[in-house]
Amino acid sequence: MTGLTVVLLLVVLATAVATGARRWSLPAPSLLVIAGLAVGLMPWVPEVRLPPQVINVLVLPPLLYASAGEISVRDLRAVWRPVSGLVFGLVLASAIVVAYVAAAITPLTAATALILGSVLASTDPVAVTALGRRLSLPPRVQALVQAESLFNDATSLVLYKVAVVTAVTGSAISVPGTALQFLILAGGGALMGAAVATVVTLIRRRTDDPMLETVIALVTPYASYVIAEQSRTSGVTAVIVAGVVLGSTGHKLGNAPVRLQVHAVYDTVTFLLESVVFALIGLELPSAVRHLARDEHGWPLWVPVIAFTLLAIRLLWIFPLSALIHHRHRIGENRLSWRVPAVLSWAGTRGVMPLAAALSIPLLTHSGAPLPHRALILTLTTGTIALTLIFQGFTLAPVVRRSGIALEPEHTAREEARTRRHIAHAALEELKQLGDLDELTDLGAAAEAALKQARRHLEARIHQVEDAHYSDPDARPADAYREIRRTLIAIEAAELQHLYEENKISNATRRRIQHELDLEEASLRPRD
Repeated sequence: MTGLTVVLLLVVLATAVATGARRWSLPAPSLLVIAGLAVGLMPWVPEVRLPPQVINVLVLPPLLYASAGEISVRDLRAVWRPVSGLVFGLVLASAIVVAYVAAAITPLTAATALILGSVLASTDPVAVTALGRRLSLPPRVQALVQAESLFNDATSLVLYKVAVVTAVTGSAISVPGTALQFLILAGGGALMGAAVATVVTLIRRRTDDPMLETVIALVTPYASYVIAEQSRTSGVTAVIVAGVVLGSTGHKLGNAPVRLQVHAVYDTVTFLLESVVFALIGLELPSAVRHLARDEHGWPLWVPVIAFTLLAIRLLWIFPLSALIHHRHRIGENRLSWRVPAVLSWAGTRGVMPLAAALSIPLLTHSGAPLPHRALILTLTTGTIALTLIFQGFTLAPVVRRSGIALEPEHTAREEARTRRHIAHAALEELKQLGDLDELTDLGAAAEAALKQARRHLEARIHQVEDAHYSDPDARPADAYREIRRTLIAIEAAELQHLYEENKISNATRRRIQHELDLEEASLRPRD
């Protein structure tokens, strides 16, 4: 069996497992890792070696871009203080403590142990986003988890590059040089991502071709990554910044059919890539174990110790940070709760990003000798990723339920119902004003009938929200009706955005209702 055949079968297997996970409400990343492990342990399956470019260039950009698009600038502004403490302090502490523990219990030298610590220091946005989709977390907690996983990659990437240079050349670590490298990588990557987002926005505002806009959306993350990497800055940061900026302004770009097609295509691409990459994590572990030296076979004991160390340092960092933030912003007699810190701590899974970094470790030192213990670093990284995805992935939902912070389905339904009723009333008020305008005479004799039909439609939607049953007008929309409904949908979309900017609804509610408005607007367009 060739490697290509294995990959094609893995695509089919990963798609089937991910589909089953959605159907049975199980964590797809965890099941996919188990499936990959099962395939990799079969004796007839050939060894699959992943080139670093496959993960770094082909897989990471669209997945990071999709994850970044799910968080808004408004949510980032609300959580930037605690996220800063996690992005800088927790990543640095995790790298140092894991390096110390690894050097103490494994054959790794201090330099190679620091590589392992920097690789595993950051949580993974792809894994966190994939696991978080199943949970009804409050908007602020969801934003905290996603923002941390998105922006701590720049810090861990700088630590990783410094650790690799130290191990390859044998040079000492320079604190000023590390700080400068961080500014160049993170700051330069952010500028590149913002520049790409600006150019893409200008292009998309001047076209309404669904095919062209879909291609632009698919190319954007790759362009951000490649341009930033060629400029010696962080491609990961560039993709994340471009995703956040375009995700926050996507409702203003293109028309409804364009947005629907772009979202449909991107959801399909994301589903396939996520399914395959998590299965590949499981598949990579047996392959990495085969290359271990004789003194490195203690990895089954070392992996749980390293995973426990990561979880312990995360708990020891997040709980005091939460207490400090609570003390500084305390109102009245509100007591400190363990619930949110516990969920934040348990959500710190590792995933695709650490695997990509581990695969990129150089084979040789500066002198031309093989880099010591490279296979062990890859094994410990892959094993820790698999363990956190399986253990924390399967137990995250029970932890969230036990904490009691998850939003009840009724809460989300009530928020969406209030929003739909509010924007429908706003459109109805606009419709009353339209009835008095002389410019409606341009629509012909059907204008008055169309106004009555549009009013009945809005009133039926309001009654649907209030009475939980729907009355759909039987009449087909004429040209005048289509024109009036498009105007009213634009009013509803503007009111929806206003509610979001006023912090009265969550980003998830805004996205769902905007999607419904896009579907309705697309149905009103005449077919060619």
